[in-house]
Amino acid sequence: MPSVDHTLDIAADPGAILNAFFDPGALGRWWRVERSVTTPRILGVYAIQWPPTPFVDEVFGPLGGVLHGTVVDYRPDREFLVAEVHWLPPAGEPVGPMALHVSAIRQAGATVTKLRVLQTGGDDTPRWRRYYELMANGWTGSLAALKDDVERAAKTDAAAPSASGQAGR
Repeated sequence: MPSVDHTLDIAADPGAILNAFFDPGALGRWWRVERSVTTPRILGVYAIQWPPTPFVDEVFGPLGGVLHGTVVDYRPDREFLVAEVHWLPPAGEPVGPMALHVSAIRQAGATVTKLRVLQTGGDDTPRWRRYYELMANGWTGSLAALKDDVERAAKTDAAAPSASGQAGR
């Protein structure tokens, strides 16, 4: 079965990393999402929309469109699984079903969290191979942007004075 499997070390809390997959503002920053409805719970909706790209792929036409599925497993500060994932390109036939599994694991004593994004589904046809070729490249850039976004936020949070540190001043 074709798949895309990416891992990345991120200097941020697992919860902050997973939240970036559900928070509309974060999704807009790192994944360039235009709109989203994402519910971090079992049977929650996972639907995101990108604007159409100005370039046209030879198989799918313009990229962008809508990706949607159902959250079937959600473990706060650890992982989630979205099943029955379909991508609806702006022009052309839907792609799916697929699964999207995201985990953010920090080992005891570690200073970084290992993010893993695994997207599976489809079969060994030219259309599916092209889809995963596009996704492999897309995930690489998007996850680098996610890393920058959550690490920047973690540094900002660490530098901000805590409410308890300000008491009595």
